[in-house]
Amino acid sequence: MSLVAIRKTQLSIETILHERGPAAATPLRVGTALAVVANPYAGRYEPDLLPFMQALRELGRDLSRQLADALGGAASVEAYGKGAIVGEDGELEHGAVWHEAGGWAMREVLGERKAIVPAAKTIGHAGTRLMIPLGHTQAAFVRSHFGVAEMTLWDAPRRDEILFGLAMATGGRVHARLGGLAARDVQGRDGLR
Repeated sequence: MSLVAIRKTQLSIETILHERGPAAATPLRVGTALAVVANPYAGRYEPDLLPFMQALRELGRDLSRQLADALGGAASVEAYGKGAIVGEDGELEHGAVWHEAGGWAMREVLGERKAIVPAAKTIGHAGTRLMIPLGHTQAAFVRSHFGVAEMTLWDAPRRDEILFGLAMATGGRVHARLGGLAARDVQGRDGLR
């Protein structure tokens, strides 16, 4: 029996034309791909979470592919992040399994990007909102690409579920103008610069 029992998924794309300034020449697109999964460890302590993490890898790949395709393909993605909301009968560590399963899946689908995948996780109830932090996919120091994507579903997670999410964006903030390393100057060697 699989450890990954999916109740529902959601794919959402937001298009940002401006942030009260001039319209962007190319609108920013920010997307999320979410999956509601039964928590196999709800209500109990499980010392070995690695089988669950490994079983989630394929879900990570599937969500990554769907999201990248919806944003125009891997070459269009410049920022990413991941998140998890664990239902109240679980523990925060149950959401932490997504760091490897979701993060490495995105890097694989996007072509082995170098920068760390920013993450957020929490314990919550149905309708909990979590802001997934976004960062540049090749260089963590690209300040213009620090952003967020909201993950929420009105009926998830239930007490015995986990809501896993991935987020991607086609660029940085529409009106970014605070200096720092520019995306065009990224060397992409160490994941930082």
